[in-house]
Amino acid sequence: MSQPETAAIGDAAETMEAPWLSAGQSPTERSLLFALPKGRLARDSLTFLKRAGLPLPTDTASRKLVLPAADGSIGFVMAKPRDVPTYVEHGAADLGICGLDVVRETDRAVYEPLLLPFGHCRLCLAGPTDRSPAQVDQSVDRPESVSDAAPPFPEVTGMPLRYMSQPRIATEFPRLTRQFFAARGVNAEIIALGGSVELGPILGLADLIVDIVQTGETLRLNGLVEIRTILQSQAVLLVNRTSYQLKATAINGIIERMRRLTS
Repeated sequence: MSQPETAAIGDAAETMEAPWLSAGQSPTERSLLFALPKGRLARDSLTFLKRAGLPLPTDTASRKLVLPAADGSIGFVMAKPRDVPTYVEHGAADLGICGLDVVRETDRAVYEPLLLPFGHCRLCLAGPTDRSPAQVDQSVDRPESVSDAAPPFPEVTGMPLRYMSQPRIATEFPRLTRQFFAARGVNAEIIALGGSVELGPILGLADLIVDIVQTGETLRLNGLVEIRTILQSQAVLLVNRTSYQLKATAINGIIERMRRLTS
């Protein structure tokens, strides 16, 4: 666990009772495992849980992979964001928090009872500044549900994507990217990368990219601009389907505490 994440846990940790649990519940019903994302969502997730009145782990110096809360009612595992939906789907964790973009990309069978008020970003199609909006619009004309916001950039002569036999798209989101282009009749070649997808157009690996954008500063610094918003994303609460049935009292209590902070 990184130092900022550990500090965030330490700052937020408190010893408290678990008022969302019934005293008559069995140990199995009372014990929950919560998968939280490492990285940019970690601190916001812990802060939100604290605001909701949930107990947080106090054993931050331990090298254990599962950290218990002070009252023993919840265990926490800090996981890679893309692993959170997998843990929740297969019942390794009862609940989890991660970005909606990750949930849609991994396509896991989990409940999504609540969108959370942090982690806002967008999954965007982006390209070099020497490709005009008109050229791209002809090939990625999209349904009304997709955002109409497309920042202007220089009008220059170039090849429209619809005339390209197989435009190359670099992305960390191959499933969502493939769906986006297939829905528009574009036979795109998807190049899956593990990070720094902005390098794709710079090195000639790809024509365009699909990536997560918050401020757009990284795109601008690398001579890229947003073309289309594919998905608006934010943090989302995930619940395992079986756990939701077997531990309904505890899980519904947590959901209600979170819901009060989102209304």
